[in-house]
Amino acid sequence: MKLFFSLVCTLFFASACVMPSADNGNYDVIYSIDSVMQEEADAGKEKKVTIAVVPKVASIPYFDAVEDGALEAAEDLGVNVLFKGPAFADAKQQIMIIKELIEQDVDAIAVSANDPQELAPVLLEAKEKGINVITWDSDTVPESREFFINMVDPETLGRHLMDTLAWNTDEDGEFAILTGALSAANLNEWLYWIKVHQKEYYPNMTLVEVAANDDDPQRAYELAQKLLQTYPDLKGIIGNSSVGPPAAAQAVKELGKEGEIAVVGLSTPNPMNEYLKEGAAEIITLWSPKKLGYLTVALANNALNGIEPFDWQEINKVGKIRMDDDTVIMGDPMDFTKENVDQYDF
Repeated sequence: MKLFFSLVCTLFFASACVMPSADNGNYDVIYSIDSVMQEEADAGKEKKVTIAVVPKVASIPYFDAVEDGALEAAEDLGVNVLFKGPAFADAKQQIMIIKELIEQDVDAIAVSANDPQELAPVLLEAKEKGINVITWDSDTVPESREFFINMVDPETLGRHLMDTLAWNTDEDGEFAILTGALSAANLNEWLYWIKVHQKEYYPNMTLVEVAANDDDPQRAYELAQKLLQTYPDLKGIIGNSSVGPPAAAQAVKELGKEGEIAVVGLSTPNPMNEYLKEGAAEIITLWSPKKLGYLTVALANNALNGIEPFDWQEINKVGKIRMDDDTVIMGDPMDFTKENVDQYDF
């Protein structure tokens, strides 16, 4: 009896899936197994998360390498990544971009903040809308994000940058610093430790000026020229953001001061390759920005799935990360010299 009832129900359902056409009496299929499968496939596509990555500024080599890593992670993890930054390092432009991303209802926003205080309100707005917010490279106020991804320990980096200059100036003489935006939290923390280290260990060295270029390569070059003109006894320049060392090295090269004025700092190796080999720069320090981009997307995706970062967590293509409270430490800095620069390509 149950078998008979099931057959009747099946036939009734099948007949309900076709309707006679009023025009010619033919039957039109209005529901089929193919349409069910397509609907399920479309639903699966709709569930693909979107992670927005906002750099300080677009189209400089450092952030281009970050974008490469972010897009590679997107492909590996099956997520959408939007990589969008301002034309120059400006908090107001970042706020406009973040507001657009909120309107697009992205799942997560990962930002390298140009100004920690100015960005806080719009990031809090994103959180209130249910968007997961994290920071990377440069932090904002802790209340406006879930966690911060730092490339290296800031004290270690700042002290190391001062060391690299001192090693190449006989620990003596005047030096200047080319930094990015004066409002950038990460740059200011590195600056703090550079100054502390100089006072503690290199009393015969004198910091004469900190010049801010807002991560604009042309402005960095102009400032480097001005520093060399203003301080004729200058022994060295530390580039505290990635556009600084290439600008300083070019200015030193044009004056024929290779070997007389030491250039060190943070930069990707490709723009510094020839400068290092020619002696217009001594040591360049960085980490892998491509790994940073990959890590940012990987941890943002983990957070969306309820997995928070933890100490010694192994991340594919990155390695083990460390945790310091709510800050992720990606790894240690690495130095590029004329001897090893050809081993790297970014």
